[in-house]
Amino acid sequence: MNARRPALSIDALVVLDAVARHQSLARAAVELNRVPSALSYTMCQLEQRMGLALFHRSKRNLTLTEAGIVVLEDGRRLLRAAHDIESRVRQLAKGWEVELRIAVDTIFGPQMLFPLLTKFDGLQSDTRISVLEEAVSGCWDALVSDRADLVVAGLGTGGVPFGGGYQIHALGSLAFDFAVAPWHPLVAFAGRSSPITDDELRTYRVVSVADSAQIRPAGGIGLLAGQNKLTVTSMRDKLAAQLAGLGVGFLPRYMAEPEFAAGRLVKLDVQQPRPLATFCIAHRHDRLGRAGEWFVDQIRGMPTLLDGLMPLNGTRKYTRREE
Repeated sequence: MNARRPALSIDALVVLDAVARHQSLARAAVELNRVPSALSYTMCQLEQRMGLALFHRSKRNLTLTEAGIVVLEDGRRLLRAAHDIESRVRQLAKGWEVELRIAVDTIFGPQMLFPLLTKFDGLQSDTRISVLEEAVSGCWDALVSDRADLVVAGLGTGGVPFGGGYQIHALGSLAFDFAVAPWHPLVAFAGRSSPITDDELRTYRVVSVADSAQIRPAGGIGLLAGQNKLTVTSMRDKLAAQLAGLGVGFLPRYMAEPEFAAGRLVKLDVQQPRPLATFCIAHRHDRLGRAGEWFVDQIRGMPTLLDGLMPLNGTRKYTRREE
């Protein structure tokens, strides 16, 4: 069964818009570089197909009827959409993505990209940018499940996914410190020569960031068996909870050091310190367009965007191909 051909066309909407703005076929014809009779024919055909009058006609001008106002309002939205499609197709032909989705580990947060987004706007690419905040193995999950095209992620929990080729650019390592509020009972151990044991820690609640993975098995970091926990959704919330004395745990050193210096948190030595975490940029092999490649180059070239990262001995670049 053939679908009925719409009465409206892009050309008819362009004519309708011009005639409505000028209230004159002659002036609209000058703008569109056509003869008035051609515009009159287009409008008459549109009215016949729709079965209603779009204009009140007088000797002096043309004004829209109620139906004409409705058609014009909706028609202008269609024209804007059509122009948007044309622009994006042109951008695709130039190698720019229609949309680029970037997932950033909550340890850094989406705000790490804000300086780059301002700079990117100057390229006038028309690429839509979506920034996701993910936690624990969430960035890798976003890459695997096609929720993200590019990720800034840790190489620890969950590791590099199998089952596909990934291009990975190592950025640097991040240190963590164990922190508690100044009034927390664990502060009594601060002057002791030996670190706090797991058994001593186990009786106190830990603040944990929930794994945002939707497909891959959820993981956890820094949790002891049987330990009570308060779960939050971001590293910023974890810091706030520990400042409020709601629990204990490891914080990125770049976040914890200002709090130690201000006396709002106390650093403690524990039996099992958290090892350095290596972070990277990753994407599927040969999947990025010009926008993705630009962000990779900018992030790699400006490591200060990633607070607290210690540079590696050289930049590693490798690909995990399909097994």
